[in-house]
Amino acid sequence: MAALRGSSTFASLSVPNFRTYVSGALVSNIGTWVQRVAQDWLVLQLSGGSAMAVGITTALQFAPALFLSPFGGLLADRFDKRRLLMVTQSWMAISSLILGFLAVTGVAQTWHVYVFAVVFGMGTAIDAPARQAFVSEMVGTERLTNAIGLNSSAFNTARLIGPGVAGLIIAAFGSGWAILTNGVSYVAFLVALLALNEKKLVKTEPLPRAKGQVREGIRYVAGRAELLIALGVAFAVGTFGLNFQMTNALMVRNEFHLDAQMYGLLGTVSGVGSLLGALLAARRKSAPGLRFVVTAALVFAVFNVLSGLAPTPLTYGLALPLVGLSALLSLTAANMYVQMNVDPQVRGRVMALYMTMLMGGTPIGAPLLGVFAEWFGPRASLVGGGVLQVAVIAVVLAWVVARVQRGRSEGIGGVSPDGRLGRFAKIPAAGDASMS
Repeated sequence: MAALRGSSTFASLSVPNFRTYVSGALVSNIGTWVQRVAQDWLVLQLSGGSAMAVGITTALQFAPALFLSPFGGLLADRFDKRRLLMVTQSWMAISSLILGFLAVTGVAQTWHVYVFAVVFGMGTAIDAPARQAFVSEMVGTERLTNAIGLNSSAFNTARLIGPGVAGLIIAAFGSGWAILTNGVSYVAFLVALLALNEKKLVKTEPLPRAKGQVREGIRYVAGRAELLIALGVAFAVGTFGLNFQMTNALMVRNEFHLDAQMYGLLGTVSGVGSLLGALLAARRKSAPGLRFVVTAALVFAVFNVLSGLAPTPLTYGLALPLVGLSALLSLTAANMYVQMNVDPQVRGRVMALYMTMLMGGTPIGAPLLGVFAEWFGPRASLVGGGVLQVAVIAVVLAWVVARVQRGRSEGIGGVSPDGRLGRFAKIPAAGDASMS
């Protein structure tokens, strides 16, 4: 363990609070992935294999992010993040236990899953910005880049384990018991939060109550062209790329006609690449530049398309680690870039906007990709998703560049010397090191 803590990849594990936090989060995240797999499999069973039903479930689970994430970011800036996380984690645990109970007792219907997808999504929308902002309070600014990567590693280690566990539980006992497993797994995270040494936390001064604080966060991002691009990339990736649980279920069940165990196994195979991507991100000594953020997202889109074109289960399985690797490099790059380029006093609200962009587009993307799958077959959800992802990134880049150029021509562009608010931000030139 000492050797691990000493390496650059695992440097943040030298902080006791972060070690405790990551340990609890790992157990909880395994449960989360178990439920993600089980919930989609349950919907397919209840709906007779409807791709649209799976898309609707995914959309409903992420829809609250559109409306609640900005409010969640404000709560993260205004209140104790640790206590806020305890509330949100308890909320999600209860919703999982109720849905699992309905499924185990055999009374669950498709609409039940829809309702609890919304309830679970409400908890996630408040929880996500607080979790993102809380990392810096445990490790400080000097270790933040590494901690973000390791936080992603814990999530993707869980993704490596969770789908396989889900497949075994579903095959042996049914989807309901897998969902109940997630409800119980939250206990580990709650215990970890209780065990943290509050005296060692580098707490940000709470934001005093005032009017217009959510709008202030929006204005902050609107005045930074580079942040607009990073958030636009996050929207493209989240809306059309990060639909693994839906697209994988459709490919496994409807395209290749495989069982729940193979569904779980292929989810684990994808997790191998995701874990590698997170570990590579953790080795970075500084935040990536904007060019890397954009390029990583485009590479991810290409691998999504290639996985959709895979002719056999074997080639599909071989493509999944590349999809997972490119997805995590893209996600962690955007996350690091945003967190390292904002003021601490607005970090919660900015990360809420980031999570809104990342998850809030899913209610649009998931049903649309579900329609593609219904009309053209399961492969269309991956191929179409990759193409749309590239198209959205291109539109975002063109819009922001045009916006900056228009601002300069009108003599109202630029930012203040310290990089804070200004109506338009200067985009670094092609040779600028910050873009590399």
